[in-house]
Amino acid sequence: MKAVVFEQYKTAPSLRDVAKPTPGPGEVLLKVAGAGACHSDVAVFRDFDEQFGPPQLKPSFVLGHENSGWVEELGEGVSGFTVGDAYLVYGPAGCGHCRACSRGQDTYCENAATMPYLAMGLGRDGGMAEYVVVPARNLVPLGDADPVAAAPLSDAALTPYHAIKKSLPALGGGGRFALVIGLGGLGQIAVQILTALTGATVIATDAKQDAMDRARANGAITVPGGPDQAEAIRAATGGRGVDAVFDLVGVDATIALAMSVVAIRGRATIVGIGNGTFTWNFYTAPYEAELANTYWGTVEELYEVVDLYRAGKITPEVEIFALDDALEAYRKLEAGELSGRAVVAPHGR
Repeated sequence: MKAVVFEQYKTAPSLRDVAKPTPGPGEVLLKVAGAGACHSDVAVFRDFDEQFGPPQLKPSFVLGHENSGWVEELGEGVSGFTVGDAYLVYGPAGCGHCRACSRGQDTYCENAATMPYLAMGLGRDGGMAEYVVVPARNLVPLGDADPVAAAPLSDAALTPYHAIKKSLPALGGGGRFALVIGLGGLGQIAVQILTALTGATVIATDAKQDAMDRARANGAITVPGGPDQAEAIRAATGGRGVDAVFDLVGVDATIALAMSVVAIRGRATIVGIGNGTFTWNFYTAPYEAELANTYWGTVEELYEVVDLYRAGKITPEVEIFALDDALEAYRKLEAGELSGRAVVAPHGR
């Protein structure tokens, strides 16, 4: 079968023929419907090397940690699945028996340091291929929903959904404000999730006008970048500040922006892995304001994300590519030429 393989650090992946996988005990073989191309993939093959990066991400392996597909074959001991049914794949893969994994939070597996991989497509062969093998417990049913467009939900929606759920106490009640910084794939869905889950006024900001236009179409108030950005955001809240900030970028400037506009007793969550830093000071940070980070989400939350998707509450913006064009999808992702999430559909749509 064809697959997009990460073979060498600091080198773009390659499209080549590999053996079709066979499901082992407790596993399911999926015929891949869609595989999302994510900036995390780019970090794997552009930024990491032998000295920098998790040891579980050493080459080589098939990329693709945002996956959906149709059941093709069941491994030994697996039941309750029907061949041909569509599922979304929960990407993280922990040990399965520690306290974190037992509550479905494989992202915070207590044995992560000894695991041979981090997730599907992150150390373990992923779904940027014609077929992928996944643990049966990682499958979330899609029913009759479009599985191709659903693929990015397993990260681009689950990641902001988890961050937003953690911040719901700050958004409860009337007159609350939420801010989304960075309106790429995750940011656009974050706006939709905030609208679906809260009554808060959603403010969105980005350097790209077209990105802000799309966020505005989903109900957000938009504020452009520039020297007056923080002042304009505060003005939109009546000067009080933002109750919950979600930074989908995570560089020095965006973290500083988040902390400059968060309200007293508010919460700023850094979701983007931009490797930024922030210097906290008692006299400049708002009283009792929280600064937190999160990583991905739980499998239970992915079920909730799928519920929102099937109800039409969230709709990921996708650009579909054939598997033969997967490397072009990554090129466009790196070049910033995508208006939505790139999704590779190996078997068409």
